[in-house]
Amino acid sequence: MSETKQITPDRMEQYFDGFSKRFLRQDNRTADVEVLGMDLGDQVEGEGIRLIGITYEPKTRELEVELESGTLRSYKPKEVWAIEEDDGFIQALEIVRDDDTKEIVRVRRQAIRRAD
Repeated sequence: MSETKQITPDRMEQYFDGFSKRFLRQDNRTADVEVLGMDLGDQVEGEGIRLIGITYEPKTRELEVELESGTLRSYKPKEVWAIEEDDGFIQALEIVRDDDTKEIVRVRRQAIRRAD
């Protein structure tokens, strides 16, 4: 059963480093990225993009979601929420910016299938 957790800034570096090392280093995971905002509406930024890692830099309070197509950066996020499975796998990540725009990253367990 999945659980929704708020990830506080004092836990983000360790939390995301642990997730990246455990679930992203050996297997190729994909992500869908969506941005929701009052001025923007619902914008899909990408689907099925290879997820390389998620990191947090406490000195600058910068959260980075590293994707094969580029990096999604959030400076000083207001809130960060994760939907986590029993084994610690993050199904979805919601990053709330200061202007209340939300970045939603949905992570898929299946590996990328490369054409032969």
